[in-house]
Amino acid sequence: MEGVADKGFSIGRHEDRVVFVKDAVPGDIVDVNVYRKRKGYYEGFMKEMRQPSKDRVEPFCKHFGVCGGCKWQHLSYEAQLHHKWLEVKNALTRIGKLDIPEIPPILPAQATQYYRNKLEFTCSNKKWLTREEIDAGIEPESFNAVGFHRPRAFDKIVDIEHCHLQAEPSNAVRNEVRKFALENNYTFFDIKRQVGFLRQMFVRTTTTGEVMVIIGFFYEDVERRMALLDHLRAKFPDLTSLMYVINEKKNNTIFDQDVKCHSGLPYIQEQLGHVRFRIGAKSFFQTNTPQALALYQIVADFAEFKGTENVYDLYTGIGSIACFVAKDCGHVTGIEEIEAAIEDAKLNSDLNELTNTTFYAGLVRDILSDSFAEKHGKPDIVITDPPRAGMHEKVVNLLLELAAPRLIYVSCNPATQARDLALMKHMYKVDKIQAVDMFPHTHHIENVVLLSKK
Repeated sequence: MEGVADKGFSIGRHEDRVVFVKDAVPGDIVDVNVYRKRKGYYEGFMKEMRQPSKDRVEPFCKHFGVCGGCKWQHLSYEAQLHHKWLEVKNALTRIGKLDIPEIPPILPAQATQYYRNKLEFTCSNKKWLTREEIDAGIEPESFNAVGFHRPRAFDKIVDIEHCHLQAEPSNAVRNEVRKFALENNYTFFDIKRQVGFLRQMFVRTTTTGEVMVIIGFFYEDVERRMALLDHLRAKFPDLTSLMYVINEKKNNTIFDQDVKCHSGLPYIQEQLGHVRFRIGAKSFFQTNTPQALALYQIVADFAEFKGTENVYDLYTGIGSIACFVAKDCGHVTGIEEIEAAIEDAKLNSDLNELTNTTFYAGLVRDILSDSFAEKHGKPDIVITDPPRAGMHEKVVNLLLELAAPRLIYVSCNPATQARDLALMKHMYKVDKIQAVDMFPHTHHIENVVLLSKK
């Protein structure tokens, strides 16, 4: 194996073909079982280990290789950072064909376990059985599970005993929900047949010690709902927020549902440096809080604010970056597609007593325009933090028309970031680059690029 690819695959070669291999790490010498052949490449899984890589380590989680998360646990953290650094470099030079300065080392995560502040678990009557469980003859009544979706099996759930992604009380709450539901004969959701009572649960935590738990039910059953929620309140009296949602739709998303508070507050609060954020049931917030603080500080450092700058913050979400930099500049105008997020942004601005922020809900490509710039003034700095798909080409063209002296591009996908930057390289040059590891043991990487007008 000579490298890594998207979704945690390792890359090898057979004659003139690239081979994407599951379960291997760069440096392994392995025999591969090919299960998919395409023009120019194969996909396969490791059949036999011939010689392990020097970078191979023992996974720390018993669910590794079965659940869909933490696919790089068998690769040393130092090697993970190296390959993510290569991903950033290759994207900018090969995809973007950009002239770039020297790329510094990736900013490593402060913690490589228990670093997430939000997890969603699915409750299902379709437990994924391991080979060991099948051989042991597990009984059908044990098919209820609370955990994560098995990759490429949308209706199968890996029953999680201990997850190393989120600190307590996350594991304790999840295991207590399962225990109570099984002991009291609650039915678990069947996504194919659309039957079953207990559907999903969310756990959100903060570095300040606050905890939100949301239980999702497929239909209303007041007696059973109250019994479970009251039990959780008694078992975990320190929960800041205990909420529930009745979701009768076919899909699991709750963004269009009415989430109600059973006890405690309808929100939790997080401190990110000098800024305090109120986080509701549907709020988007960076899932690695310490690394989010580091990321936002890099943005502020790249901007080198003098205190008077007019800043546009595109894809602002709940206004996290906007609120973080507002104290250092003249004015920040944020744009975000999701209306509920903008309501959170306004609330967070008020919470921090900021008087120099303005927020708009709508598509960036629809709101950003010459008339918008006439109303709010041309930007001195544009900060853009789009989703994985990157910016719409219309947005790129609008940015070129605005021609802000400096532009800071925050991306969770170096490939689409490089694509967008390539469209602007005739006007802008790359001054600084800094990647931040937000998600250890995965292939994901966050990258910040500072552009200045030529």
